[in-house]
Amino acid sequence: MKKVAILQSNYIPWKGYFDIIGSVDEFVLYDDMQYTKNDWRNRNKIKTQKGLEWITIPVRVESLSQTILETRIANPAWHKQHWKMLAQNYAKAGHFKEYKDVFEELYLGATETSLSAINRKFIQAINGLLGITTTIRCSSEFPLAPGKSERLLELCKTLGATTYLSGPAAKDYLDAAIFAEAGIGVEWMDYSGYPEYTQLFPPFEHGVSIVDLLFNEGANAPKFMKGVQR
Repeated sequence: MKKVAILQSNYIPWKGYFDIIGSVDEFVLYDDMQYTKNDWRNRNKIKTQKGLEWITIPVRVESLSQTILETRIANPAWHKQHWKMLAQNYAKAGHFKEYKDVFEELYLGATETSLSAINRKFIQAINGLLGITTTIRCSSEFPLAPGKSERLLELCKTLGATTYLSGPAAKDYLDAAIFAEAGIGVEWMDYSGYPEYTQLFPPFEHGVSIVDLLFNEGANAPKFMKGVQR
């Protein structure tokens, strides 16, 4: 039995993204899909004294058809600016000092010019902090197949999956019937019922970057998640 998930790479994603990773045996970053502007690919939200704020990696959009893999960083100083912003807003979080050195090194060492490479680097580092050992692959490692659902199915077959775990948004387009015909079950991630945790700057907000949970709860972070257990 092998469970696989496939998602486009996001920048310092929210806890639900890591719950999907922690729920499967192998996770594929869908990096050769089209880059979408004003989306989660290069930005996320954090809590600040002024309320929710976007933290965004500036990128070059040279073509409407460019992929995440082809997307390049526009400002090489972004990593210093982001680390300063995180340090300023989470300095008083209960576990910021515990993770300060890890994230400072991660940010100041993020000199890659590829958005895909940066997202993967941060996702893998955060996996380590959460105790997630799931194998991470990139879709660009595999041959392309035509058709949105068909391509996902081919990736699952190549990886030897018996179950495909999908985010709930894919219910609008995923053809589950072709998975059933191939003997691969489809499961849907459920993001409901998350417990609240200690968080700065009320009111409470679930839909923020995973760094918020880590800085506020430290090693207890998995207790407030679903697919990550310790």
